[in-house]
Amino acid sequence: MSASGRTFYLTTPIYYVNATPHLGHAYTTIIADAMARYRRLAGDRVWFLTGTDEHGDKIAQAAAKAGVAPQAYADRIAAVFRATWDRLGITYDDFIRTTEPRHQGIVQQILQKLWDAGEIYFGKYGGQYCFGCERFYTDKEIIDGKCPDHQTPLTYIEEENYFFKMSKYQEWLLREIESRPDLIRPERYRNEILGFLREPLQDLSISRPKSRLSWGIPLPFDDRFVTYVWFDALINYVSALGEVSGERYRTFWPHVQHLIGKDILKPHGVYWPCMLKAAGLPIYRHLNVHGYWGLGGGKMSKSIGNVVEALALTEKYGNDAFRYFIMREMTFGLDANFSEEALVARFNADLANDLGNLASRATTLIANFAKGTIPAPGPLTAAEEEIGTMWARVRGEVDAAMEEFAFQRALGAIWEFIGLLNRYIDGQQPWTLAKDAAKRGRLDAVLYTLGEALRCLGIILAPFLPEAARRIRGALDQTGDPHLADCEWGRLVPGTRAEKVTPLFPRVEDKAAAGLAPVGSPPREAGSDALATMDEFARLDLRVAQVIAADAVPKSRKLVKLTVSLGAEQRTIVAGIAEHYAPADLVGKKIVIVANLEPATLMGVESQGMLLAGSGGGRLAVLTLDRDLPPGARVQ
Repeated sequence: MSASGRTFYLTTPIYYVNATPHLGHAYTTIIADAMARYRRLAGDRVWFLTGTDEHGDKIAQAAAKAGVAPQAYADRIAAVFRATWDRLGITYDDFIRTTEPRHQGIVQQILQKLWDAGEIYFGKYGGQYCFGCERFYTDKEIIDGKCPDHQTPLTYIEEENYFFKMSKYQEWLLREIESRPDLIRPERYRNEILGFLREPLQDLSISRPKSRLSWGIPLPFDDRFVTYVWFDALINYVSALGEVSGERYRTFWPHVQHLIGKDILKPHGVYWPCMLKAAGLPIYRHLNVHGYWGLGGGKMSKSIGNVVEALALTEKYGNDAFRYFIMREMTFGLDANFSEEALVARFNADLANDLGNLASRATTLIANFAKGTIPAPGPLTAAEEEIGTMWARVRGEVDAAMEEFAFQRALGAIWEFIGLLNRYIDGQQPWTLAKDAAKRGRLDAVLYTLGEALRCLGIILAPFLPEAARRIRGALDQTGDPHLADCEWGRLVPGTRAEKVTPLFPRVEDKAAAGLAPVGSPPREAGSDALATMDEFARLDLRVAQVIAADAVPKSRKLVKLTVSLGAEQRTIVAGIAEHYAPADLVGKKIVIVANLEPATLMGVESQGMLLAGSGGGRLAVLTLDRDLPPGARVQ
C-alpha cells in the first residue's frame, strides 16, 4: 500500500432507517473511516461512501407507528445518521439515500436493461417470509420455525412477482470465487459462500405488488409493482457514482471494495455479483466481512433490544478512545464482546499508560533538557539503530495489515514500537545523562530519537486516533497535513520547536466506571470478584491442535514458535516453553489452545492463540489428551 497515487473506492452498507444508529453501525463506519484515512495518508485517490436504505416493509411500518409519512420518517432518521457520523468525525465523501432521484433513476435504468435482455420474468412464489430481514427463508435456513437472525416467527406469503434469473449465474460465480481467493475475505466467509453455492441456486424475487407495499421504487416496465430490497439497496454502490458513462464511475468503480457485517454476506456474496454480471458491470475487487459485537454472549441487534449507544461512550471517553477500543478489541472477521469495563481497561493500559505516558515523558524531557528545541543528534548507538530498524519493520507490518483490514494487527505493531520506546527511556535514563556535561552528545542522541519517534507516531496514528495524532504533531510544530511518505526515519529537522504535551488520555480513576460488569450482564455479588461466571468461561474457544512444526524463536531463551493444525486451518502459536521442551519433542503432540484470542506479536512473531500448560514445583507440562480427538475438536 506504500505506493502512492492509487485509486480506492470503499463503501459501508447503507443503514436501514427503521431505527437510530447503534454500536454495530458505528463499528462498521469507524473502521471504514480509518481505512479511508489511511489510504489518503498513503497518497491514494479515495472515495468513501456511506448512506441510508429507506424503502421497504419495515420503514412503512415504523412510519405508521410514528404517525408520519414514510418520507418524513426517513428524512428524520437519515438526518440522525448524518449527525452521528459528523459527531464521530467520519470523513465520508458521499452520503447516498435510496429515496434520492439520482439513485432511483439508476435503479430503474438497470431494471429496464435486465428486462429488455430477458433476465427478469413474471411468476408466482410462496414461502416463509421475515419482515425484519425482508427476505424469504428456505426450510434449511429456518430454526425452530423462526428467523435465524431475528428469532421471530416467520409468515407464509404467496404472491405473483417478478424474478431475476439468478440461477443461470451459479456456475459462473463459483468459478469467479475459486479463481480469486481473496475476493471474499476473511477466508471463512469465502468458504461459507462456496458452501452455499454447492446447493442449487434459486431465482431471486425482485418485486412486491403495490397493493401490499407501496413504499418503494416502481418497476419501469410494470408500475403495479415496486422493486424489492436488494435490487434497490445494493445498486446504491453504483448509483452514488452517477451514470456508468460518467467520469466518477469510470474512475472509481474498477477499484471498489465493500465493507459489511456477516449478517448480509449472502446478498453481497451471491445476489450482488450475479446482478452486476447480468447488467454487464464488473464486480467488486474485495468483499470485506466483519463479525458481530455481542453483549452478554448475544449478537448486538436493535430488534432484540441489547444495544449500546455509541455516542454515550464517545462523549464520556472521547472519539479517539472509542475508535481505538473497537479496532483493537475485535479481530477483523471474528465476533467480539463489548463492555465498558473492557473499554476502560484498554483506555488506561494502552492509551493513558503506553501512548499518553510516552508523549508526555518525551516532550517533557526535550523541554527540560534541550530548552524545547530538538537537538542535533550526537553519535548513535545500537539502541538508536534498533529503534530505527524496528520502525521500518512496523511500517511494513501496518501496511500489510491494513491491506487485509486487520486493524487490530496494525495497532498491535504500533503498540509494540511504543513499548520499545518506553523501555528505551527507562534504559537510557536521560535525566541521569543530563547531570554529566561529558555525556551531552549522548543525551542529544536520545532526545532526538524520542522527538523523531513522536513525529513518526503522529503521522501513522492519524487514521486511528485523529485527535491524539494531531496533538502529537502540533507539539513538534508539524502543522501541515500528514503524509505516510514523511514517515521515513531521520527526517526530523534539528532546531524544530517542541512543547510539552498535556496528557492525551487522562487515566480513568472513576471506580464506578472501571468496576462495571460487561454491559448486559447481571451485577456480581459482593465478594465474587475472584470468581469467573459460566458466561465468561463459555466465551473461551478451546480447541484441540496438532503440532506440525516447532522452532526456537531467534534471540529468545523462552519462546518456541509452533505451527499447529486445527483441521480446517493452520496457525502459528508462540509459547514460553523453550526452557522445558526441545522443539523437536513437540512435533506430533496434540495440545489444547485458546483459539479466539486477539493475535499478539512476540519477538517479531505473530501468535494466533495460546496453548494451555500447568506448572508447579519448578516444572511445566503442556496439556495433552488422554484419548485421541481430531485437530479442531472443541474442548468443553
